[in-house]
Formats: sequence, C-alpha cells, structure tokens
Amino acid sequence: MKVIDFRFRPNTPEIINGIAGSNMFKAACKAIGFDARKPQPLEEIVADLEARGVELSVISGRDCETTYGSPANNASVLEFCMAYPDHFIGFWGVDPHKGMAAVRELRHSVEELGMRGASIDPYLAHIRPNEARYYPIYAACCDLNIPVFVTTAPPPQVAGAVMDYTDPRYIDIVARDFPELKIVMSHGGYPFVNEAIFTCLRNANVYMDCSEYEQAPMAEAYIQAMNTLITDKVVFASAHPFIEQADALEVYAKMPLSAEAREKIMYSNARKVLGL
Repeated sequence: MKVIDFRFRPNTPEIINGIAGSNMFKAACKAIGFDARKPQPLEEIVADLEARGVELSVISGRDCETTYGSPANNASVLEFCMAYPDHFIGFWGVDPHKGMAAVRELRHSVEELGMRGASIDPYLAHIRPNEARYYPIYAACCDLNIPVFVTTAPPPQVAGAVMDYTDPRYIDIVARDFPELKIVMSHGGYPFVNEAIFTCLRNANVYMDCSEYEQAPMAEAYIQAMNTLITDKVVFASAHPFIEQADALEVYAKMPLSAEAREKIMYSNARKVLGL
C-alpha cells in the first residue's frame, strides 16, 4: 500500500542533536529516552522510506524563537526538500509574535521557495490558536491556497506550555472564522480526544492525525471514528524521529481498520489535503 507520512523529520545527526539540545524539548527528550534514537545520513533515510513504501513525507518547520530563543528550523526543511523534492513536502514554521514579518516570510517561502503549507505550534507560542496574532497567518494561507498544520498536543516537560493552548475547541473557532482554510490538527488533540473527533466531524475544512497517541488511553475512540464518522478526515503521521516511522507503520498495520478507511488514512486523504 502507498503511504504518505504527514509528520516526518529526517533523523540526520544535526536534527537529532538539535532536538535533544533545544530549549523546548531538552527535558522532554530526557523523559522519553530520545538519546537512544539512531541518526542516519539523509540518503540512507530516503532509501528506508522507499523500502517501506512511503511515497511522500511532510516535513513541518518550527519557529518559536520569540518564546524560547531557539532559531527556526525552516532552513533545514528547505534543504531536505531541495535535496529530495520527490520525497519531501515542506511546511514553513511560523512565529505569530513576529507579526507581518512572519506573514511576508511565509508568502516568500510558498511563492519563491516552493513550500506547500504553514506550520504553527500554539503551545510553544504560549497563545491559543484562535488568538488574534494568528489571524493574518490564516488569511495568508487562504490567499495562498495552502493548509496549516497545527500541533495540538504538548509533549511532557515543556516549560511554559499548557494543555489549554492545544484544545481542539479553539480550532473549531478558527474553522468557523476561516471556512476556506484547510486545517490539520496534529497529535489528535490528545487528551481532548472526543473534542478533536467532533471538531473534524462538524467542520468540512478540519483534518487530524493521531501521531504518538494511537495506543494511549482513550485511543479506541480514534479508531472507532476512523472507521465510521471521520474516515475522510484522518491522515497518517509517524512523528518520526520522536516515534520510529517503522514502528508507527506497524501500529497502523495491526489497527482494526476497514480496507476503505486504511487506504484513505494512509494515502488518499493526505493527497486531498495537499491538493495533489
């Protein structure tokens, strides 16, 4: 079966070291044993993708320089996409605190650099996704006809990050205010499982992935909804390298999904979101 991975970051040595040493994730990496992750050269990573049948992987950038002082990783996203354009699709990370400078940078990344979406992390920006500072970004996404990727579950031990910033009910408000905007909630809005499912169900423009939480408590509701209510609204994402992509694929292979749901979640729903 063909696969599109909607949340993937190549585990090159620079990326592994950058995540482990970042101001945001240093404590989280220690808590989850991230130092055991094996770095690989990029060409080897791409060979593994091909061996697993992964046709495309979305690499989402991150910019939370204002709140955490760490530089944006967008340059590496661009580098990966330029090196292997047939394998990687880039989403530009946006810091809402940078105002119109961030909007202009996003426009440049799409119109001049070939990026295919925007990526935001409200919990790292320390504001809710329906806060006014995000609205110029959403308007630009509508104008550029690109989706926005929203992280909606905070990892453990991230200083300053609270669960309230990731509540899917705020995405529901954004979806109402921007009906033309394609929104992908990453990590399934966990632990707000039912709220995430219903936000997808009631808004034609909202999708989600359940990365990292497919086997967490309450995850059976995700699986039930994938087979019934929101078969057309879920995309597969591994969250590699926090989760090994091979392990994530194995979880989905064992998941009790209908053949129709499996094909849509692993492949065709992502093509629809990406406009392919």
